[in-house]
Amino acid sequence: MQKNYDPQEIEQQCYKDWEAKGYFQCGNTKGETFAIMLPPPNVTGTLHMGHGFQHTLMDVLTRYHRMMGDDTLWQPGTDHAGIATQMVVERQLNNQGVSRHDLGREKFIEKIWQWKEYSGNNIGKQMRRLGTSPDWSRERFTMDEGLSEAVAEAFIRLYEDGLAYRGERLVNWDPVLKTAVSDLEVVQEEEKGALWHFSYPLEDGSGVIEIATTRPETMLGDVAVAVHPEDARYKNLIGKKVKLPLTDRLIPIIADDYVEKEFGTGCVKITPAHDFNDYEIGKRHGLEIINILTPDATLNDNVPEKYRGLDRFEARKIIVDDLEQLGFLVKKQPHTLKVPRGDRTGVILEPYLTKQWFVKASQLAAPAIEAVEAGKTRFVPDNWKNTYYAWMRDLQDWCVSRQLWWGHRIPAWYDQSGHIYVGKDEKDIRQKYQLSDDVVLTQEEDVFDTWFSAALWPFSTLGWPQKTPELEKYYPTSVLITGFDIIFFWVARMMMFGLYFMKDVPFKDVYITGLIRDAEGQKMSKSKGNVLDPIDLIDGIDLESLIKKRTESLMQPQMKAKVEKATRKHFPDGIAAFGTDALRFTFTALASTSRDISFDVARMEGYRNFCNKLWNASRFVMMNLDGFDQNHTSLKMGVAEKWIWHQLNETIAAAHKHIAQYRFDLLAQCIYDFVWHQYCDWYLELAKAQLSDKTIDLYHKQAVQFTLIQVLEEVLKLAHPVIPFITEEIFKQVKTYTKTKDDSLMLSAFPCFDENLIDQASVEEVLWLQKVIISIRTIRAEMNIKPSLEIPLYLKNPMQSDIDKLAKTQKIIQYMAKVSSVTISDDVPMSASDVIGEMELHIPLAGLIDVEAERSRLEKEKAKLDKEITRLSGKLNNQKFIANAPQDVVEKEKQKLAEFESKYGKLQQQFDKLASLSAH
Repeated sequence: MQKNYDPQEIEQQCYKDWEAKGYFQCGNTKGETFAIMLPPPNVTGTLHMGHGFQHTLMDVLTRYHRMMGDDTLWQPGTDHAGIATQMVVERQLNNQGVSRHDLGREKFIEKIWQWKEYSGNNIGKQMRRLGTSPDWSRERFTMDEGLSEAVAEAFIRLYEDGLAYRGERLVNWDPVLKTAVSDLEVVQEEEKGALWHFSYPLEDGSGVIEIATTRPETMLGDVAVAVHPEDARYKNLIGKKVKLPLTDRLIPIIADDYVEKEFGTGCVKITPAHDFNDYEIGKRHGLEIINILTPDATLNDNVPEKYRGLDRFEARKIIVDDLEQLGFLVKKQPHTLKVPRGDRTGVILEPYLTKQWFVKASQLAAPAIEAVEAGKTRFVPDNWKNTYYAWMRDLQDWCVSRQLWWGHRIPAWYDQSGHIYVGKDEKDIRQKYQLSDDVVLTQEEDVFDTWFSAALWPFSTLGWPQKTPELEKYYPTSVLITGFDIIFFWVARMMMFGLYFMKDVPFKDVYITGLIRDAEGQKMSKSKGNVLDPIDLIDGIDLESLIKKRTESLMQPQMKAKVEKATRKHFPDGIAAFGTDALRFTFTALASTSRDISFDVARMEGYRNFCNKLWNASRFVMMNLDGFDQNHTSLKMGVAEKWIWHQLNETIAAAHKHIAQYRFDLLAQCIYDFVWHQYCDWYLELAKAQLSDKTIDLYHKQAVQFTLIQVLEEVLKLAHPVIPFITEEIFKQVKTYTKTKDDSLMLSAFPCFDENLIDQASVEEVLWLQKVIISIRTIRAEMNIKPSLEIPLYLKNPMQSDIDKLAKTQKIIQYMAKVSSVTISDDVPMSASDVIGEMELHIPLAGLIDVEAERSRLEKEKAKLDKEITRLSGKLNNQKFIANAPQDVVEKEKQKLAEFESKYGKLQQQFDKLASLSAH
């Protein structure tokens, strides 16, 4: 093995070897099936920290189940991302002075496919760098031929079963993209605006009624004013009419429970075509629906001529001015409101009345709710099922159409009279509906919402609607790993479609991860300059390159300066190269049940150190195998060997338990604790102590060497799902000393619990041994005894159990604690001492230390501590400081004082020991 571990040297070649040898492919074993679907990333983008986090957890499960002998499928693929992809290509064309309309639909789609071939490989490359092991031979794309067939088949079935229809309803409308968008693509942002109060005169001239609105332009589409039926102020007005200012229309005053009497004036203007709540009120009361906007959010011909063709915000200013001049403006006041913006364009969205295709989601929801209630699918953590229920029990019909060119075109055709025909293609439709050739058919221009094809993912990727062996074998899948933000948009829809088309749930478990935030708990965003690229954490990046990367897509100089400042503050030296395994270990350790997960780059240093520790421990093991015979059958296990096998066995049991419960954080912790604290910190030292004994029995020596190498091999298997690269590289060396015939750790069996290795007596014996060694080392450190000096040890009042343990471990104690001799005696010379149970440990100090020199050293230490304690005490007794300093600063000062006082107390104990020594 190389002296130092260098991930850059091994990772990429290691991955190429795995992939070339087909280790990731399903169907290689005849065990139980384990299947997991990769939530398909958008083909437009690159993997962010959330992807890296979730993909690591999926890979941990995948590698674990392969090693358990399961027939394991991790199904990869990408999503065509309708809006995002079309925007990217349109922007490229616009830079060339060309629009998609100049090209026409077919040529434009050709351009998108070309771009997809160029861009689509980025995600695969990143996933490979992260060490993920999906079955790349089965990679799918939501627009490939098979999945396109599945989308068409699903819609045709829904339509024929009366669950899909075309209708006119309100949708979220993006006036830049000129398409409906899903709720997931709406970003609600708090912004400062205004609330205008207007008076509407009563038709009979008896007075006015006052309303308030944040969107004055929509008043031109008002069809009623609503009041609460029990509002005494307006009971006598219900049924009367008001004159709608700026128009020649009369609109009624209606009563509806939706109105809050205490809010505002208690009167609400009703504009069903431009507000989702008003739309429901309009339906309840049979009100006319007047749309006043065009698809690009200018005012249409349903408003007075003066305002036609005006942009909505330009119209707002003019309408407010006109109402003020006519005396209808009562007041304008500042108002903070939530503004819906499109996440792609940033433009303010409009509730817009348009004809769209819908799916009756509420009818599909009932079986999906029952499946979770019955435990056929469980959420982990369990509380997320309540989020699922809340949304599923209040479903509106799902708008599945989008006014785009990129996507699955809806398989519907219209004749000259507007009749609708749904089928696979025009030939299929003419045959199905017995239409003659003289009937002219025009195909629907709209495409499906991306989530429609995504909802089919768990079975369309397995070959549905064909009855394939893969579909039979791997559906339903075992687990889905995803974020809480798409429980509504994806998880719920997969449940509905899985149960409807496959008559079974799509997955047995849904593991919901938290959201990765920065070290300070802030959401990662480009504008904040706190976004991290997983590949930068693997390979490292210098400061200037990091700044350039974070600012190159930002348009505003002010924003660029802000991001640069934040980057220089948090990463003054850039980002060091940590390697893939350190990143994966960090992700795994962070995977708790928390909703938000703070990612601190500094934490990766600890896991990089872990990798180095494992590498160095492996080198130590292989340097201490001289004379080892792997075929040696007579092994004499000492207490240390029995102990480490017991501890390993306990760790293996814990690992299986944590994986079954999706407690990845606890899995990482138990591996870390065993490898670092038990195997490296203790067993390697215990083994070294035994192997250094020239009188060691051959069978015992073979047992020590056997344990060193075999436990290491089990450690590599145990840790492989989390840190695959370093474990594989070490395994190449280790397997030459063991009986394994496996070419790769990926082909090895994951360790299993063995009750024959449980040995509680060895645990008690080694715990006693550890206490003795730690006690002696502590005394040596406190009394400043030179590390090179061998010291005598006296034991006073030992129990028989202590004597029995000593008999098994005395040579180890002498080697590890630099003890020259061990004497059991009640006649103990002047010494420094400690107590373990009833037994006293005494280290004679005569001749080991210069009492006066040690006293002088301690006096200087004590003087320094006195000074610091006085300074901090004065500071913390200063009420002005306590009142004005930030709370965290005060707490830090209190912690410092406590630490100094603790040190002072220990120094005093050392003085007492010196005084006792002087007295003798």
